[in-house]
Order: sequence, then structure tokens, then C-alpha cells
Amino acid sequence: MRDNGKGGALTEVTFYILLSLYTPRHGYAIMQFIEEKTAGRLSLGAGTLYGALNALQKKGWIAFHGDNEGRKKEYLITKAGKEIAKKELLRLQELIQVATEIIGEG
Repeated sequence: MRDNGKGGALTEVTFYILLSLYTPRHGYAIMQFIEEKTAGRLSLGAGTLYGALNALQKKGWIAFHGDNEGRKKEYLITKAGKEIAKKELLRLQELIQVATEIIGEG
């Protein structure tokens, strides 16, 4: 996973996963959230999603939520994950501002 928490850009998939986990969700619900929010432009396979979830857990950006004793394990964004998501939002806003100044609003 190419995400850099030290000011670099997150991948689009990582950012959407973090956004999806402001509400506790299990894997399939995360996939549905991303597909819905991108109008089907992004569609994650299970292998891609669970690889990303494992990497985000290792970074401390997400964690299991609740007892997770059933088949469907729920995840939730952590405080560190929220800080990373906020940094990414600010980075994207800056990018849009610069691009708008150069390209115009068309």
C-alpha cells in the first residue's frame, strides 16, 4: 500500500475506506459504500479490500469494533485514522484551489 501518513497522498481506495469507517462497517458494507459513493466507478474485490484493511490496521488507522465474535467483523476508524483523513481532505482542497486558479472553473 503506497499511502504516506507524513503528508503524502493517500490512494483513492484508502481514503474511501477511511471515510466509510466513520460508521462501523463490515467488509461487504465497506465495498457497498465505496461502490455507491463512486457510482460504480470503484468496485473492490474481497482480496483487495481485506489486504487494505489489514494494512490499515497495522498502521493503527482502523481497528475492530465490538466483540467481532461472529463471521462479520466490523471495523471503525481510529483517532489516528481521522487525523490522516483530515490531512488528506486538506491536501485535496489545496489541490482543487490551485487547479481552479490555473484552469478556471470552466
